[in-house]
Amino acid sequence: MKQVVQNYKSGELAVLDVPVPGCKPGGVLVRSAYSLISTGTELMKVSEAGMSMLGKARSRPDQVAKVMQSVATNGVPATYRKVMGKLDSYTPLGYSLCGVVEQVGAGVDDVKVGDLVACAGNEHALHAELNWVPKNLYTPVPDGLAPRHAAFGTVGSIAMQGVRQGEPQLGEVALVIGLGLIGQLVVQLLGASGVRVVGADPDPARCELAERLGAVACGDPASAALEAAVAELTDGHGVDQVYLAAGGGSNQPVELAARLCRDRGRVVDIGKCRLDLPWNAYYEKELDVRFSRSYGPGRYDPEYELEGRDYPIGYVRWTERRNLACFLDLVARGSVDVEPLISYVADFDDAVETYRRLKDGELKAVAVLFRYPEQAEEATEGEAEAPSVAVPAVRRGGGAPGPARAATSPVRLAFVGAGNYATSMLLPHLAQRDGVELSTVVTTTALSAANAQRKFGFAGATTDLDAVLGDKSIDAVFVVTRHSSHAELTRQALLAGKTVFVEKPLALTEDELAGVLAAVEESGNDRLQVGFNRRFAPLLTEARQRFGARTGPASLRYLVNAGQLQHGSWYLRQGTEGSRFEGEGGHFVDTASWLLDADPVSVYAVAPSGNDDLQIVLRYPDGSTAAISYVTTGSPGFPKETLDLVADGKVLRLDDFVRASVYGRKRWVSSRLPKARDKGQNAELAAFVKAVRTGGPMPVPLESLVATTAATLAVRSSLASGAPVGLERAR
Repeated sequence: MKQVVQNYKSGELAVLDVPVPGCKPGGVLVRSAYSLISTGTELMKVSEAGMSMLGKARSRPDQVAKVMQSVATNGVPATYRKVMGKLDSYTPLGYSLCGVVEQVGAGVDDVKVGDLVACAGNEHALHAELNWVPKNLYTPVPDGLAPRHAAFGTVGSIAMQGVRQGEPQLGEVALVIGLGLIGQLVVQLLGASGVRVVGADPDPARCELAERLGAVACGDPASAALEAAVAELTDGHGVDQVYLAAGGGSNQPVELAARLCRDRGRVVDIGKCRLDLPWNAYYEKELDVRFSRSYGPGRYDPEYELEGRDYPIGYVRWTERRNLACFLDLVARGSVDVEPLISYVADFDDAVETYRRLKDGELKAVAVLFRYPEQAEEATEGEAEAPSVAVPAVRRGGGAPGPARAATSPVRLAFVGAGNYATSMLLPHLAQRDGVELSTVVTTTALSAANAQRKFGFAGATTDLDAVLGDKSIDAVFVVTRHSSHAELTRQALLAGKTVFVEKPLALTEDELAGVLAAVEESGNDRLQVGFNRRFAPLLTEARQRFGARTGPASLRYLVNAGQLQHGSWYLRQGTEGSRFEGEGGHFVDTASWLLDADPVSVYAVAPSGNDDLQIVLRYPDGSTAAISYVTTGSPGFPKETLDLVADGKVLRLDDFVRASVYGRKRWVSSRLPKARDKGQNAELAAFVKAVRTGGPMPVPLESLVATTAATLAVRSSLASGAPVGLERAR
């Protein structure tokens, strides 16, 4: 299928051939009939992409701050690869469309194949021939409403949420500053609410359009006529509400709002304009400044948008989806007229040229629609004893792994998932490795597969996992998806006879872990590696060698200064993705067990109330202990990982993979600053590829991978019971 994309680094716009997205549970696959260009938001994004790197940095200081934090945590080389990889990728455009349901996912019962729906979301309602849209981001189109009008649903919801924030009442007077697409819709929604509207915009044509659509008067923001109209309508008191629907770097809209608003009036920011509030003017009138967040309640909440968990109507009357349905109803009943806003309808194949004309100012438009081939006509239709858990036994069945491969042929790899970690930490190493062929990349979103194919040279890209698992020419499969899918995808790949590299965690529950091992037993295929890369880090490997063999028990202390996650991070979705420690804690358990050359026999965990910090003590067969402090409340300026190993009169010290030292009869200290903070990914991948090529042992024994996973999962049981959890080896 085709999709409009942009490279944020170069500014290039293209209509790209990408795989068809899969139809996941909880949503529908929609074939687009019309999609709407946001002439404000999208053109701003297009313009930013054309800036120099310095210009991009100045326009997004929030992103610059994140980059600087990443440098402090991961070092310059890793951060550079991550940032450049993200910039030099195709990103989607679009967030408002109407189309026909082509496939219905499991758990959806309110629409059927062939229904016409309006869709929202800058990750789901894209300028693409097909989109997967989750349940709370689409709504059925009322009978008789034209698809081209229903395509306005998302921008209509944005305007509606802004009006709701203003709390208009019958008979009030409102000022709308900025009469672009959103402003024109706000004018009509206010009129439908019984509010008299004055509009402000320097473009006379937009002022004239707003007056045709119901505004009492409109004019240039700097004109005396505008102030005179407000004074006449309000008996000199000023307007009850001001809606800032303008963009740009001028502070004029904010100053005009203060001048023309009445005492204790309301100012609602909908657009993205400069907001240097003149303190005296806003203080003296005690103006109520409000912000409108996109389409309404539910926006940026992954449980609402992606998992389909609705808010009870008794507590949240107007959600994203209800706003979307309400706006379409108003258009269907004629209370809002979007037809006069349509300046131009372009064929989807002409998307790049259309954006160019808009950016260059050749095409003056309020709203522009893309029309998709052959779709417009069709679319009209008591006290417990100390707990213990069993570490599952590893049993190899009698089945045979995949067929033997020729030693001289390249190792053919497939990737399931192509997110940030895969593209910044794994694929750059594999793409440069001799004797490796990147065969196919599989993703649920079409554009991420196309990006990975373009950047790393995959021979093919698809959303069809079964086709990859059934391809006998593929030697190994990398599972680099979200945590909740790791165990099931690993199980399927093992049963298909593939060698598997799965990023941590291997499993989120004991049942998932048992399912993976059942696949090993059933297939006889134990060719599995989990991405515990720290044991392969060159600095730590050398320090371990310098430390030498132990004769007595050891004490290990591992401080992980994990830091706070950003609001909205999928790592915080404990209901589906497990706890944060279950997601990444295996790294630290594996490192400790590797240094102590044994698997733990018990786990004890405690957590302070009020935060996500954890204190975990692992006990080993020879009496050694490892204390892992996993904290989220530390300073971001402190190193992320520090480790001390003490035994036999010796101390090994690791400082965040930047410096290592060993104190004993002789002292060894690594060079102070290696070229990069190398956490072992490259060496780990080299060992994995070698095992695939030669058929030799996997880099880490399966029994160790299972023990580490079981110990990580036992943390939850220990927290619940308040007691140590024994790890009994199943027989």
